[in-house]
Amino acid sequence: MSAFLCFCSGATMDVKVKFTLSLLEKDGKISNPNSKTTTAKFKPVGYTWGWDKFIDKSKLQELLSRNDDCFTIKCVLTVIKDHHTEDVSTVVVPVPQSDLPAHFVNMLKDGQGMDVTFSVGDQLFRAHRYVLAARSPVFKAELFGQMKETTMECIKIEDMEPAIFEPLLHFIYTDNLPNNCDVDQNVALQHLLVAADRYGLDRLKAICEEKLCQKIDVQTVATTLALAEQHHTVQLKNACLRYLSLQDVLRAVKKTDGFKHLTTSCPSIMMDILDKVAPSSEV
Repeated sequence: MSAFLCFCSGATMDVKVKFTLSLLEKDGKISNPNSKTTTAKFKPVGYTWGWDKFIDKSKLQELLSRNDDCFTIKCVLTVIKDHHTEDVSTVVVPVPQSDLPAHFVNMLKDGQGMDVTFSVGDQLFRAHRYVLAARSPVFKAELFGQMKETTMECIKIEDMEPAIFEPLLHFIYTDNLPNNCDVDQNVALQHLLVAADRYGLDRLKAICEEKLCQKIDVQTVATTLALAEQHHTVQLKNACLRYLSLQDVLRAVKKTDGFKHLTTSCPSIMMDILDKVAPSSEV
């Protein structure tokens, strides 16, 4: 007679077990030597382990004759936990949020290790050359490349206000604008976008572009469009053209000083206005 143990369902991974099959007498005692033990690893579904010849036919007949033609098989099964293969993928370890920006803010504030000074307008700003070089390809060239400044102790920044350089420097250290930054005004955002483009800070440039898209109005659209054309900010340019295509907007914009600046500084943009705006508004 054969006897097998079958793993039918209930698990999604291999299970290692030790089990014993025993034939019992009518009184519940094990019929020696009709007991066998083995250790096996069951696959998730459908695997069986056991013995093709669990008991000889003659011994089975003897057992049946003693037990009113009946027999009972007792199974004792122990699941063996394998610590080396235990699935730990569900273990949850709380990971704190990154505080790297905070550390860089502290570097900027405490001044330790600063080795370069910038003169911007009537203010001086100190910084770490390696941080600047890591963040900006332009600063890298200025500080370490062939075009590096001969007077490394103090570098003068032309054509930029301190109110623009300060958030620019903060962004270089933290990848974000300062919370108390006063650059949400349209003109300040335009200057900051120019500075970001100047120093190859693409993320800062995109942040400024997004903010400017939300601040387009009759008084600012012309200068914003000129800025978008000069600094290749496609989304900002398209937003300005869409705004100009609104009914009666272009007529009002043409009366602003910004429109005069647009026609003289970016005459080529007039063709875009004709192509995209003229069908819905008078030029």
